[in-house]
Amino acid sequence: MADNGEDTAAQAPAAPQVQMSVLSQFIRDLSFENVMAQKGTSGEVQPDVNVQVNLDAKKRPADHQYEVAIKLNIQSKAKGMEDVLFVFELDYCGIFHVEGVPEDQLHPFLLIECPRMLFPFLRRIVSDITRDGGYPPLNLDNIDFVALYRNELARLQAAQANQTADA
Repeated sequence: MADNGEDTAAQAPAAPQVQMSVLSQFIRDLSFENVMAQKGTSGEVQPDVNVQVNLDAKKRPADHQYEVAIKLNIQSKAKGMEDVLFVFELDYCGIFHVEGVPEDQLHPFLLIECPRMLFPFLRRIVSDITRDGGYPPLNLDNIDFVALYRNELARLQAAQANQTADA
């Protein structure tokens, strides 16, 4: 390879450096309904837990700032029974400063990478609240935010396909 004295790497425009920081995080809404205690029943039960996760992201007025929310809806029933033990709802938010992400990659970045940053804190809240409610601490399994994002895209595409087929 001939050296013509020019550095080709210096000529190529550098890709922008991705920068992300968590500016704040907070609980927007929290509800823990201890149905079993309200009924006046107690005793050892094996909980069967159903966890639903929804994500939301929106631009804030300040430059490069976004609000990302993880909404959990957890319902626990006694295994093999229809009795509800508890209902847990949590809307946990983070305010992020994000720069250097190409526009076409911003949406997946906000709904995958930002929730990954919030998840350990959300998990701790769920564990503490369920323990304080008289149950074994509920330690949520890691959430695959990539799969969750892909499933939501597939659901939206299927809904659009159904709309155009009905029209």
